[in-house]
Amino acid sequence: MLSNDQLDRYADILLWGLKTSRKNKVRSTDTVMIRYDLKALSLAEKLYEKILLLGCNPVPRLLQTSRMEQKFYEIGNQRQLKFIPPGEAALYEKLNGNIVVLAPESITHLAHIEPATISKTLKARKFLRDILDNREDNGDFSWTLAIYPTETLAEHAGMTLQEYTDQIAKACFLNSANPVKQWESIYRKAASIKRRLNRLGINTLHVESENIDLFVKQGDQRRWVGISGHNIPSFELFISPDWRGTNGVYYADQPSYKSGNLVKDIRVEFKKGKVIDATAKQGNNFLLKQLEMDAGAKRIGEFSLTDKNFSNIERFMANTLYDENFGGKYGNCHIALGSSYSDTYAGKPDELSAEMKKSLGFNTSALHWDIVNTENKRVTAHLSGGEKMVIYDNGQFVF
Repeated sequence: MLSNDQLDRYADILLWGLKTSRKNKVRSTDTVMIRYDLKALSLAEKLYEKILLLGCNPVPRLLQTSRMEQKFYEIGNQRQLKFIPPGEAALYEKLNGNIVVLAPESITHLAHIEPATISKTLKARKFLRDILDNREDNGDFSWTLAIYPTETLAEHAGMTLQEYTDQIAKACFLNSANPVKQWESIYRKAASIKRRLNRLGINTLHVESENIDLFVKQGDQRRWVGISGHNIPSFELFISPDWRGTNGVYYADQPSYKSGNLVKDIRVEFKKGKVIDATAKQGNNFLLKQLEMDAGAKRIGEFSLTDKNFSNIERFMANTLYDENFGGKYGNCHIALGSSYSDTYAGKPDELSAEMKKSLGFNTSALHWDIVNTENKRVTAHLSGGEKMVIYDNGQFVF
């Protein structure tokens, strides 16, 4: 498992992520929630201590155990599925930070639950996510996410627990004497690439690989974001495109666990922004049900690229946080089916009203499902002036 030194460095990195992703400075009076699974208690305790030393107010919250979550969806009635604890919204209105450390005991315990049942809870809690999104847009809130190695994760990824732990340490630079310095270096390099991308005047992106032939319209008033402190680790650069301009075929060669279901070899075809055909070699029925969650579930909410020179992740980890940041030989691209991110709006996100989101083609959905392709690919930008430019090839940005 992770050593005491590694845990200490992990906590420092997560606090770096929380500070870096905040538009406004972290203040000593801030309220920071630590949400964690029981197996991650040792890391949560490190975070609690360091948050106190910052002068902030830590609010620890133990996440549901796998059995609790399973029973909630198995026997919860309609009222219980939509229940919001008293004071939850009031807390979210005052919350300044949220650090989530996932250490699941199981990742398949919800496989037998109807997706529509889980959707009811997601939809009921969406307004809480909207509160935090608005606070983040105003610079009053930030968040970051990490995972702690468990036997379950290792087993589903086809590794021993030690191998899985080593991959986490490698990906997050936990063996470095000063991992925060390494994260800051990647942050600066990514910022340079984002500035260049945002100056190009991209109209459409054409993605080509052995199994992908997809056109994605970037959309008006967009900016590339990523490696912002959200998610540890995170190496992706992404946009939330204009969903209406998505056409062609996308294929995810990397498996995906979603709500306890293993889905493999997802192929989706888009026409005028909507999925018109979708198949999966495993989990096909689950895929189709996810796409029926709401009107936005059949639309694209994100397009992302990861440069292999940033990411040390070289194995399937059975967890989206790592799998969407896969480096390996060819890096990766992924799309998200469902909701978009308002922070990819080029103006002030707090000015992005629901009407503006609709007119600019930002997607809204209770679903956000990242599906990943690790094939060798080429991404060509069709620029507003009519020129074409290859921006990504052989797993790295090349312009």
